[in-house]
Amino acid sequence: VDGRFRLGDVLGSGSYAVVYSARNIINDDHVALKLETIVDHSSSVEHEYHILKQLEGRVGIPRTLWFGRESAYHVLVLELLGPSLHQLFLANNRRFSLLNVVNLGDQLVSRLLSCLEYIHSHNYIHGDIKPQNVLVGLGSLRHTTFIIDFGITKTYWNTTMSDHIPFRHGQSLSGTPGFASINNHLGVEPGRRDDLESLTYMLIYFLRGSLPWLTSDDEKLSSSTILERKACATIADICLDIPIEFTTIRIYTRSLAFAEDPDYDHLCSLLHGLRVTLPAPAMCKMDFSLPDDPAIHPPPLSDQCCVAKAMSTCPPKAMDRSTRV
Repeated sequence: VDGRFRLGDVLGSGSYAVVYSARNIINDDHVALKLETIVDHSSSVEHEYHILKQLEGRVGIPRTLWFGRESAYHVLVLELLGPSLHQLFLANNRRFSLLNVVNLGDQLVSRLLSCLEYIHSHNYIHGDIKPQNVLVGLGSLRHTTFIIDFGITKTYWNTTMSDHIPFRHGQSLSGTPGFASINNHLGVEPGRRDDLESLTYMLIYFLRGSLPWLTSDDEKLSSSTILERKACATIADICLDIPIEFTTIRIYTRSLAFAEDPDYDHLCSLLHGLRVTLPAPAMCKMDFSLPDDPAIHPPPLSDQCCVAKAMSTCPPKAMDRSTRV
């Protein structure tokens, strides 16, 4: 490709592109190379390239190395990253210890949540936050998380009018049903709150090993079935046997109004406050190589007790709107 990139193994594939490992035969650098068949409609890979160029320079955003056409394909060359959190999760017998999840939360403070805030500050919403779209780096970046796959990323801010895009119904579901927000399922125009709700589901998924609306990775459920299960799940169902901070985060993300500015600092403080109460404070970096780490869980709470305790740590405005559309 381009006279310098030699394709290797397939790393993954999606609805619009296939990702390969590749080697630059000129300088021997190893890269990731995304191929998309050229069709009449707009290119998702080209769209992703332009967004990444606007976001480049931030830790946690993959570096773009080249974009162009080769034969019948659009080609996007990116820095090569390590495994996804989904792959690491499966390697750890489908369960991360609380310490690992909260250490991930610390990465959230310094990387993931900060990275999402950075994306949002550039007037974009990612639109597909899930374990497969968060990767760790290689070498010296092995403790750094990266958000990938900006193919369906869209703007939420009208720069011409200097205003938030309007609230709309009747939109198609975007992203991955298992981690999509409830409003996304219901056809509501997505916003920043939807990225944060998806992120919350991802953290709970890591800690519990699943989510109430997912039975296994092998079972293919329709988006309508997932929505039905998701809408029927109580907060206690979703946050069963996990620290109350995650319940608070779930309530807060569901309480945000469509155009409301999220309080990223509040979310950071919840996870940081939980981490400092855990043992082994010296483990300040993510370490997913210890699948037998004991998970430290508080005793389960009843649904009403769970909500009452969680709401006590929510910002005052969230108290009156725990499931806002």
